[in-house]
Amino acid sequence: MSDTDAQQPEQLSWGILERSVGPRVRPLHNALAARSIAVSAPFGFPTGSLTVLSLIAANPGSSQTALARRAGLNKSALVGIVDELEKHGLAARDRSPADRRRNSLQVTPAGETVMHELFATVTRNEQPIRDALGAEDLTTLLDLLDRAVAALDG
Repeated sequence: MSDTDAQQPEQLSWGILERSVGPRVRPLHNALAARSIAVSAPFGFPTGSLTVLSLIAANPGSSQTALARRAGLNKSALVGIVDELEKHGLAARDRSPADRRRNSLQVTPAGETVMHELFATVTRNEQPIRDALGAEDLTTLLDLLDRAVAALDG
């Protein structure tokens, strides 16, 4: 066996799963989740903090239920992340003036700064994907993923 052969991953057949989405998404999810943990850990934040910060910043005043659904988290996981963000002064939770039963969430100025720091690291971590796909295919992939998620939410 040559050195080149040893470096090439063995290409296995998907068999019955040839047209299945989950097995193809799982390795990507696992790799990105591990990188997300590595990005969040030095800050002492739970995984998903950047996602939640970003969603709050883009959708101020949205319900925690809507944010949890969009982030792919259960509501208790979202509340735990928001608690941590609030504890670190990165997000603020106030009662909604329109509906006192709801919390209104905002990202603080410190949260904006940290969000951009985390995003810069995530962007570097995802660069191999961007390089492999190019801008057009990346846009297509993101659109297809959004459509796939929407189909399951339907």
